[in-house]
Amino acid sequence: MTINIPIFHLNSIGPALILTVTAVVILLLDALSPKGRRKAFFPQLSLLGLAAAALQTYLMWGSKGTDFARMIYVDNYTFFFYFIFILGTALTVMISRQYLEDYGKNMGEYYALLLFATVGMMLMAASAHLIMLFLGLEVMSIAVYVLAGLFREDPRSNEASLKYLILGSFSSGFLLFGMAMLYGAAGGTLYLDELPKALAGHSTFAQPLTLLAIALLIVGFGFKVASAPFHMWTPDVYEGAPTSVTAFMAVGVKAAAFAAFARVFFLAFPAFRVDYTMLLWVLAVATMTIGNVCAIAQTNIKRMLAYSSIAHAGYLLVALVAANQLGAVSLLYYLLAYTLMNLGAFGVVILVGRKKDSYLNIYDYAGLGFQHPALGAAMALFMFALAGMPPTAGFVGKFYIFSAAVQGGFIWLTILGVMNSLISMYYYLRITVLIYMKPAEADLGPVAFSPGVTAVLAATAAGVMLSGIFPGALYDLAMNAVKIFPGL
Repeated sequence: MTINIPIFHLNSIGPALILTVTAVVILLLDALSPKGRRKAFFPQLSLLGLAAAALQTYLMWGSKGTDFARMIYVDNYTFFFYFIFILGTALTVMISRQYLEDYGKNMGEYYALLLFATVGMMLMAASAHLIMLFLGLEVMSIAVYVLAGLFREDPRSNEASLKYLILGSFSSGFLLFGMAMLYGAAGGTLYLDELPKALAGHSTFAQPLTLLAIALLIVGFGFKVASAPFHMWTPDVYEGAPTSVTAFMAVGVKAAAFAAFARVFFLAFPAFRVDYTMLLWVLAVATMTIGNVCAIAQTNIKRMLAYSSIAHAGYLLVALVAANQLGAVSLLYYLLAYTLMNLGAFGVVILVGRKKDSYLNIYDYAGLGFQHPALGAAMALFMFALAGMPPTAGFVGKFYIFSAAVQGGFIWLTILGVMNSLISMYYYLRITVLIYMKPAEADLGPVAFSPGVTAVLAATAAGVMLSGIFPGALYDLAMNAVKIFPGL
């Protein structure tokens, strides 16, 4: 019997391999270090691994093709998302050290789980086969389930982890059922590049099965991106999870889910675009509206940002509905911009929250601009960016998304999106009003600006402004990345 081993190149998964090795080394060092000794080098080691992964991704930019028996794509679309994941994880590591020390935690497994989750995100973005996509999804999800319940002595953290685990398992089930039906409808293939031809070449009896598979995939992806009506887990999980983990989930998990969502639907189902577009249209409007309206009533800053995250998922769904080249470009640009402005906002939340998240009410931000001018200015900038005000990256991202919708002929969707942006102004600007126009209700005292959090606030603030004033470079990179979609 002859066994054929497919040729593969480890360089194709170099960034994921580097992060995996780094995470394993951290776990070994944590296990072998003398008990009770401070392990202050874990953040630095994590950042070193992330820097090496970023360098490897940069060196691979411009490559094209597939590898590992055509299970993964090696292309600029993948690499663009690699940079988003690496950036989001690096910023999370930098805001985590002081936060964990305030809780008396300094665990190597925390940083290892962040890296393992990032590896799962990379596999999702690179997937050329739906089983590989599911593998990446599970690697990411299991790590995030554990991270959400990191503070085992905190009932809220336990609740967040359990809710995320149970509902996440349901969503994974929907995805698997969708893949199984798609496998039958396509005659035994789950390769993304083979699905369009396979689905078009089968009898009309396979069409209802395909449509049902598409609906189940939308449910599964809808849970991961927190779109309505699959968003119910988001506020509770975001509130209960450690704040640094919430920041990581808000940007990393959402970006990975949209990376897979866009690739699957743009590559595999071009012939069914008419059938699923109206469903995504309705989901986009419902997600934007529910997220923005519910955010108005929130007084907990983490719950407010959770509903804000839901609303932004709605804006990103508009880019999928547009299904044109500008829509794909705007999706990539907006996810990068959202990573910067959301992680910056959570960095401020960590500093204001102080030890053990003592100040998470929005009214704790009253007078912040006078007690701590730098923090107040940073939070105001991030709120302006999330609201989509010029000249920030948030404004440019929304401009691209709504322009793509208009270009695709979705005028009413654009009008509803703009109206939702106006609604969001209320709760974003309410924070700014509290910061500068209300007397302080609590004396926050001195804030310990750790080097990591200070660097994150400076880098994200600069990134939000520069990518808003000079968006051309990021636009060109995103345009280069989406050329893999021939039908757009």
